[in-house]
Amino acid sequence: MDPVRNPYAPGAGQRPPELAGRDKQLTAFDVVLERIARGRPERSVMLTGLRGVGKTVLLNQLRSAAVSRGWGTGKIEARPDQELRRPLSSALHMSVRAIAMAHRNPECVDDFLGILKAFALRSTADKGMRERWQPGIDVPAVTGRADSGDIEIDLIELLKEAAGLASDIGVGIAIFIDEMQDLGPADISAICGACHELSQDAAPLIVVGAGLPHLPAVLSASKSYSERLFSYHRIDRLDRESADQALIAPAEREEVKFTDEALDALYQRADGYPYFVQAYGKAAWDQAPESPIGVEDVEVASPTAEEELAVGFFGSRYERATPAEREYMRAMADLAGDDGPVATSAVATELGRKPASLSPARDGLIKKGLIYSAERGTIGFTVPHFGRYLRSV
Repeated sequence: MDPVRNPYAPGAGQRPPELAGRDKQLTAFDVVLERIARGRPERSVMLTGLRGVGKTVLLNQLRSAAVSRGWGTGKIEARPDQELRRPLSSALHMSVRAIAMAHRNPECVDDFLGILKAFALRSTADKGMRERWQPGIDVPAVTGRADSGDIEIDLIELLKEAAGLASDIGVGIAIFIDEMQDLGPADISAICGACHELSQDAAPLIVVGAGLPHLPAVLSASKSYSERLFSYHRIDRLDRESADQALIAPAEREEVKFTDEALDALYQRADGYPYFVQAYGKAAWDQAPESPIGVEDVEVASPTAEEELAVGFFGSRYERATPAEREYMRAMADLAGDDGPVATSAVATELGRKPASLSPARDGLIKKGLIYSAERGTIGFTVPHFGRYLRSV
């Protein structure tokens, strides 16, 4: 069939043509927005899950929902080598710009921007760097607010000021943070502390984060009350009905159908993971000569999809690992028959090594986002079917 009309779109954070199976999270977020609009207290939101389940796509969809209600929004992607101040300053600046025109007193907006600028400029202790880098805010920095140098104190003051500005206009502000597990301990603690203060005041500002499955543990290690501070949503693979919908709905818009046997084969291969659904759907469409797409088309197309996944989804991650880290992952793959978490002690036994000697490899893989600490004493792959991939090569 015509590849130009192919509706399927495997990509990092790329919205699929049919966002299936996420109605529960979207509805819950609508409730959060409506409660805040009515002045009721609400918790910030955290999305967790493996790579390839659509966390970033859902995060962007939640942001669109906030924008449609007139909220100010900003988004950042956390990185292990970057402190929070600068990207957060840019995201908050974007949020305030979106709602500033509705404020009756421009001086209040300028006052906040001055505070925001002072907060941003505290991101480096080097005076020369401060003079060379500017946050793009055309008002003088205001001293004495959100500029103490203590990120938690400063963030609480800054977000309270931002929430007050939004309250004046009758809207809210939402800051979206992707890959949130990569934030440093001080930044995580600051976000928890700020969200705690905001929720107590029923302030119209929330943080919506997305991260790997161990994000709740990262938050809990920072603040003991974090399990009550956020509303957690585990984003997992699609059930059969939702996976079928993700394939059928886009095809029907192009007047193309699937046979039941083809859908059976596609679900077996994709295992409900949204990224894999798109990859196999795209390959099957390109292979099929005409509608309906049958099981034979899926069988012939599957090696193409698997090759693409092996290079772009699995292989690129494997290549980032050092030889010692690859050895560690291969041991994990041999132990994890179903790709589930395995005990770190079992990995050490498999390799014939003492657990302490494997700590550098394990820690390196965690920092690279290839594995995560599922719970105390266990580790798992952050990428679904990664163990299967390693066993196949």
